Amino acid sequence: MARGDPLDGQVLLLAAAKASVPTTELPRLVDRVQADLGPRFEEYRRAYEAVYESPERWLFLVPLDHWETVGDRLDLTRREQEAVRRAHEEQLRRLGSRLERRDEFENALEIRSAVMVGTGTAGHRDAE
Repeated sequence: MARGDPLDGQVLLLAAAKASVPTTELPRLVDRVQADLGPRFEEYRRAYEAVYESPERWLFLVPLDHWETVGDRLDLTRREQEAVRRAHEEQLRRLGSRLERRDEFENALEIRSAVMVGTGTAGHRDAE
């Protein structure tokens, strides 16, 4: 069964280890979150700064309380919420390294959080 979330597999492994969440559980969590975020894609495009765009996924900078709002809406535990937040922020760092924008993205995380939203136009790809 293909994952529906827009995050790289290696990012999920790293985030699961840092957040003390089983590596088998985090993909399920981020799929659940993507099912909530995907239909809100246009809302994100209008409301938040996009720092990365591809046909399959966009990365936005959002307010620090964003993951609390999502967690409340999806009834996630604090640990689950933290794991998903870490995964999305780790994806930002990974893309920052690829794009030679790591310092810029790290600085952004001091005042905002990150959210990667799949567009639903193509299947998940682990590398671009």
